[in-house]
Amino acid sequence: MTESRVTKSILNARINLIFYFLSLGLSFFSRKIFLENLGADFIGLSGTLVNILGFLSLAEMGVGTAVAYNLYKPLQEKDIEKINDIISVFGFLYRKIGIFIFIAALIISGLLPFIFKGTIIPIGVIYFAFFSILFSSLCSYFINYRQILLTADQKNYLVTKYLQSTLLIKTIVQIIIAYTLQNYYLWITLEIIAAIFSCVLLNWKITKEYTWLKASISRGKEAYPQNRQIITFTKQIFIHKFKDFLLSQSDQILIFAFVSLKMVAYYGNYTLITAKVSQIFLTAIDGFSASIGNLVAEGDKAKIIKIFWEVYCINSFIAGFLVFALYHLLEPFIVLWLGEEYILQHTILILLLTNIFIMETRKTVDMFNSAYGLFADTWAAWIEGSINIIVTIITALHWGIIGILLGKIVSLFFIIVLWKPIYLFKAGLHEKISIYWKGALKYFIVFIMSFFIIHIFTIILPINPKLNFINWILFAAIIIPLFSIVYIYGLYLLCPGTKSLLQRIPLINKCIKL
Repeated sequence: MTESRVTKSILNARINLIFYFLSLGLSFFSRKIFLENLGADFIGLSGTLVNILGFLSLAEMGVGTAVAYNLYKPLQEKDIEKINDIISVFGFLYRKIGIFIFIAALIISGLLPFIFKGTIIPIGVIYFAFFSILFSSLCSYFINYRQILLTADQKNYLVTKYLQSTLLIKTIVQIIIAYTLQNYYLWITLEIIAAIFSCVLLNWKITKEYTWLKASISRGKEAYPQNRQIITFTKQIFIHKFKDFLLSQSDQILIFAFVSLKMVAYYGNYTLITAKVSQIFLTAIDGFSASIGNLVAEGDKAKIIKIFWEVYCINSFIAGFLVFALYHLLEPFIVLWLGEEYILQHTILILLLTNIFIMETRKTVDMFNSAYGLFADTWAAWIEGSINIIVTIITALHWGIIGILLGKIVSLFFIIVLWKPIYLFKAGLHEKISIYWKGALKYFIVFIMSFFIIHIFTIILPINPKLNFINWILFAAIIIPLFSIVYIYGLYLLCPGTKSLLQRIPLINKCIKL
């Protein structure tokens, strides 16, 4: 990557990490306050409504991803007119999508009394929450569509700065309301206020950052016929988006359908922790996608393959680190944080971590497939979604949450683990797939060996992390560094990309100190 790409990636990582740590403690503290003062049913309701409206957001159909891909080349060439046309077309399409989502939401709102028939939450609160969350979602389609330029231009740190600042302030005020007033309506009203405030801030910054940006809906309508390639990519991406929703966004809806609304909140405690821990790493590498897109646009194959294995090394380490840490520390943390009664079956944790491992290790292949514009394998998305639905229905009826997770894992294995790398190496990199399997297998073997070596040590370690937070911290402070050392040493000895990546560590250390 050129110095410009490296610099932008580092800046994105720094800002993301700052806001991650600011929100981390607040998220766990607020979750506890909300559960204690508003109740598990209300928190479960909120999560379910977000997922229902998230389903409607599938109408976005991958337009954002397609537009970002089509912006890489104009940004590299500094073609201002082309950029203005593409952003305008994006706004034009998003306006239509927003109208569709609004109409569909109105129709679904008529079904809310039937969907939440058995809940103790008043129907007025349900409707108010539904339309408040809907309003926040529609802001992206009618007002914030120009932020796609910041993402494609590797300036996502600006989006993070303004949106996360608003989120932090909103959460603090919601904590105060929940603790002092226990008022559902005031708590929900903050969602609307925060959405409006973030829109104003973000659009002010975009106008200031790109003084030459003259995007408009009317211009988008005129430029649309010359930019129909966006729709071609969108049609392909939509299938993948729909499949991704089934696998990653439907958990709470399925748990509500097959188990209970209260179990949505219990499972949500697990996913809150895994999401927050995963986010610390995601924020550090989130800016890589635009950089990889820029790299692929240059066409230096040797450099592309070199960077592929370096990024794969990073994501593999993250996957292994997360699985080891969460396996040994998540349940003790929940016991200390909320209580023993919030612990789910241990099998659920194992399956959840299996899913996390696959999702983390897939990111490198996904980034490069996206950079090459490889979305034409829509058949794979249909098969993956079908496998997920069939396995979930069969197993969830008998095993509940366990069955829901099994449906995800089985479908991920056949398409994400097996097919997607083949597609990238055949249609993108034009290399033998055996190169990938030899490298990926080494990473997996190193992880398994490192995990069990240190796991045996944790069994004989005379510290009970469930006793108190001091023990939990001491336990973590011993096992995490040991695992990291063994894991990194194994990667260094056996895995491609590790040595060249470690040569960049002085630069990484310098960035952390800034």
